[in-house]
Amino acid sequence: MRKIFRFFCVLFSSCIVISCSENTTKDTGEITEEIEKDIFMYNIRINDFDVVVDTVKRGENVTTLFLNAGVDVKTCNALLKQSDTIYDIKKKLKLRPYTKMFSDSRLQYLIYEYSDENYLVYDLTDSIPRAYKGQKEVSYRECKAKGEIKTSLWNALIDNGLSPNLAMTLSDVYAWSIDFFGLQKGDYFKVVYVEKYIDSLPAGLEEVKYAVFNHMGQDCYAIPFEQDGVRQYFDIDGKSTRKVFLKAPLKYSRISSYFTNSRKHPVLKIVRPHHGVDYAAPVGTPVHTIGDGVVIKKGYSGGAGNMVTIKHVHSYTTSYMHRSKYAKGINVGSRVHQGQVIGYVGSTGLSTGPHLDFRVYKNGTPINPLKMVSPPTSPVKEKDMPMFRAVADSLSKILSEI
Repeated sequence: MRKIFRFFCVLFSSCIVISCSENTTKDTGEITEEIEKDIFMYNIRINDFDVVVDTVKRGENVTTLFLNAGVDVKTCNALLKQSDTIYDIKKKLKLRPYTKMFSDSRLQYLIYEYSDENYLVYDLTDSIPRAYKGQKEVSYRECKAKGEIKTSLWNALIDNGLSPNLAMTLSDVYAWSIDFFGLQKGDYFKVVYVEKYIDSLPAGLEEVKYAVFNHMGQDCYAIPFEQDGVRQYFDIDGKSTRKVFLKAPLKYSRISSYFTNSRKHPVLKIVRPHHGVDYAAPVGTPVHTIGDGVVIKKGYSGGAGNMVTIKHVHSYTTSYMHRSKYAKGINVGSRVHQGQVIGYVGSTGLSTGPHLDFRVYKNGTPINPLKMVSPPTSPVKEKDMPMFRAVADSLSKILSEI
């Protein structure tokens, strides 16, 4: 005799049913022994269970899940009381996966994944039900990658089979050094990063360890180094990659109009200077201040629409125009910090579509934001340079070999 367990997966909308059925067969001729393979979910052996995997729907709570699975109210209340100290599941459930395991149509386990890594198990296999917390296996892998820009960073990553999330992380690392709206064909990058895995499945980018981005023929290194208890990135010469100003006030958009002394206005149809950069983006896209400063102007300003002007150090001011609305707490006199959301893209004032008109002034004179050289923050201290030099030489060698 041998036992054969077959698992049938049937898809009903978002619900997966795994049915375990036991068949017995007789061998004729030579007798062979087949060992049953154990199958586990959430560290529970599921060979003898019918397993239903689903996702919480709007309006459902844990009581609904139990009652629909045939659990009586008394048992349900006892389970909820047990899980109170683990996770407040009585509140509105997130629309996340949950699993039910049945034996002879009786619920044995209900598991709710309240985060990507953690889950709550309700065990009804004994006379006294219990609840406990479980955690999936989490691991981290160091990865190396390179790519060349042909059209965009996003496409370069896709063409090389890399996660698009790497584009967002690299744009954060180089937010002060590289204008990602102005990448050129032939630019390239090499990067060493850490990817997170949950139960052996990719679960997102954890961090960029170090990188080099060649932009317009110039190598821009991001070398991690810790001094005074703070870890940050520096270039190959020990200058901080973090600058007084960010390269752009939006994370994801495209440039629709450049800084120029003569442009035909799309609404007025007359030629006049456009001393700013227009970033086309959907209504509601967050707008960030490029540096620390104080709000000196806020309000509706004719053709500029809803506008905010911020005064920064080194005699710089920046203006953000045509917004749909302001961020909470942004008022004249408010102190803002680099990267803080100050409003949202709109199409107020003289505008043919949603965009941000971004302007920079130095000593009251407009300058091209795309050509602005931002002052760096503190470099590696002289006393730390020998150690930094050793780190930079080692990591740059690894990058050169990718």
